[in-house]
Amino acid sequence: MKKLTVQGSLAAALLLGVLAVPAFAGKAGIGWQDTIVAKSGKAKTMAELAKMYDSSSCVECHQEQHDQAQKSIHSRSVFGTGRTAMTIMTTIENGLMEEPYSGVKSRKDVKVEHLMGCAKCHLPQLADAEDSVAQELVDTLYGWKDALKKKDKETAKKMEEKLKSVSINCLICHNRNAITHKWQDGYPKAGVVYGSKEGAHDSQKFPKMAVSPIMKEAIQCGQCHGLGPNLELDEPTQCCTSYGSYLWAYKAEVGQENCQDCHMKNSKLGHNIQSYRDAAMTEKAVEFKAEAFGYYWRDGAKIRPRAVVKVEMVNKAGHSIPDG
Repeated sequence: MKKLTVQGSLAAALLLGVLAVPAFAGKAGIGWQDTIVAKSGKAKTMAELAKMYDSSSCVECHQEQHDQAQKSIHSRSVFGTGRTAMTIMTTIENGLMEEPYSGVKSRKDVKVEHLMGCAKCHLPQLADAEDSVAQELVDTLYGWKDALKKKDKETAKKMEEKLKSVSINCLICHNRNAITHKWQDGYPKAGVVYGSKEGAHDSQKFPKMAVSPIMKEAIQCGQCHGLGPNLELDEPTQCCTSYGSYLWAYKAEVGQENCQDCHMKNSKLGHNIQSYRDAAMTEKAVEFKAEAFGYYWRDGAKIRPRAVVKVEMVNKAGHSIPDG
């Protein structure tokens, strides 16, 4: 079978998007038993989930990349700027609780599968946890919200840090989500970091390096930044994300750069992957032209001054903006 990449046809790109499901749902394939979650068992608490994908050992040799990543919104993917946390609660209240067949009548009914519409991107490793983690996550979200209402800054900060303890970190990109076509390229193995090289890795926890077939491809980012509705869920949902428009508008016109080129290499931000929050990225993404002039206009018997401002904005990002 020929491997597919985002460099292929639009039909191939569509197939890529459909197959890019980060959860290890099926167990028919060979090698899923060697994954991190299979080796450790599903997490029962948020602390266990954080430990399962603990990337603190990466700092010893990759301090610069770690520091860059900590400045990225990925390092607080559940909390975000606070807006993400609030939106997840809105999803519970105005989504799950109002959907007659969701099984969610109150916060206590929320399970892992209920949260995957959000967690698919904001916390994909939640699929590697028991429902007790979903409950703890919900309690922490509302604990933070209640503390804000009471102006209890100490408790709010404590809840915020707990939410930030689970996020998109090194191991999500360089292990868990480093392979999309698992029946073709194998399941990501515990003890292995995936990137552009193969061989020994100077780490007790991760003694091996292996090549990820997608690490330099846009589909690595497309797993979370969307092609369209995530139809693998019982309740399909999708935020407005960039990967679909990147494929149909940019790659369809033979665009040559990918997500990593613009958001990591050309921006010189490395693992501090920024978008519209960074002024330099915004300046590169949008070409802005404006001109203004004034004149006098006869309005009946009166002469009135008027001003005209012409504004032209050209999207040079290669996809719709903003994302999310």
